[in-house]
Amino acid sequence: MPALMQALQWLRGARLADGSIVDIRLDDGVVSEVTSARSGVTGSGSGGASADSLELDGFLVVTAPAEPHAHLDKARSWDAANPEFGDLVKAVDSWRAFSASATEDDIFERALAQATAMLQLGTTAVRTHVDMLGGDDPLRGARALIRVRERLTGLMDVQLVALGGEWTDDATFEGALDLGVDLMGGAPHLAGDPLAEVARAVAIADRRSVPIDLHTDESLHGPITIREYARLTRGRAQPVSAGHCVRLGTLEADELAEVIAEVLASDMGIISLPITNLYLQGWEHPSSTPRGLTALRALLDAGVRVGAGADNVRDPFNPVGRGDALETASLLVTAGHLDLFEAIAAVTDGARSVMSLPPAGPTPGARAELLAVRADSLGEAIATASHDRYVIHEGRLVARSRVVQEVGLPLAAGAATGLAGRATEVPA
Repeated sequence: MPALMQALQWLRGARLADGSIVDIRLDDGVVSEVTSARSGVTGSGSGGASADSLELDGFLVVTAPAEPHAHLDKARSWDAANPEFGDLVKAVDSWRAFSASATEDDIFERALAQATAMLQLGTTAVRTHVDMLGGDDPLRGARALIRVRERLTGLMDVQLVALGGEWTDDATFEGALDLGVDLMGGAPHLAGDPLAEVARAVAIADRRSVPIDLHTDESLHGPITIREYARLTRGRAQPVSAGHCVRLGTLEADELAEVIAEVLASDMGIISLPITNLYLQGWEHPSSTPRGLTALRALLDAGVRVGAGADNVRDPFNPVGRGDALETASLLVTAGHLDLFEAIAAVTDGARSVMSLPPAGPTPGARAELLAVRADSLGEAIATASHDRYVIHEGRLVARSRVVQEVGLPLAAGAATGLAGRATEVPA
């Protein structure tokens, strides 16, 4: 068994999503060869088992997930914040009250714990928004997440987005970018003048020549800003993306087609966030409650780059969630009506595309960012989300989880007993 952080050369006897059994060769962090395993058996490649190979009989290999829209600074704060259950406005108010006293070290510890848990589950790239906080030190969250990024160097690619609103002055946004935050962000739909706030965010991003990723139209009603956002960023050299976009799911076909045309013209990536939007949206509709998702089918059919993420995890914006891309994929199937292949693509290749990461996965020439999960099919992987996993980043084994299950067969009717446990190992 290869040691953690060991560079790998072979993945043997792995099943791909199309059902084929293959051997995968890795060289210098890149997939160099994918060949049919001899007679579909494990260990068929030349050389047999070794310290730089994984035997993957019974495992499905996919592109390692990427998380295109996280809030690591908020993660795991639900119990301490003790917020009300409710909609986006209640969540925002609860977070502002709690975060006023949140320290840099508290944010760092919660964020690192959540990022490590996501790595353990297979995510090797994360884009996280970080709030420009209230009080005398609005950049303490940014400093905390920069520390997280540094701590995870070599294990996970981390992108940081400066998140603020109309209450955040330009100097604070620019201060975050000066510290090393990577992208400009914001939530213009919450502003008194949403279109003016879109224009301000784009202007700051243009002035600093950085990518921009806005929370966009996160409501079932109200103003539509994405059309103007797309127009202002058309032809831009730096990447552009929009998260949530729930309002698109409420538009009639003709208006939706017009908006999608603008999105395509700007090459804007769209990020769907099912678990948080299913929780936050629709509280005002106790009957026939809408799903609260963006227009996934129309966007995909039009050729828009679409990714999906877990968004908030156990914070005032979502009291549940595991930060597991397979949980997100499952929700895309059940709530978004995507098929299994579309769902896994949204949390892997689609997410990486909207994050402007190079192609990855079990394809020759792609980066060796891979997740092996115990399953005999893609459907089984998404349905059961086994924690029996191997995680590969830049061609190295960076995390593995091994599941131990014991079930006592009944000696008589109704006498069944069982025990289940899990052993997990993640590099410090």
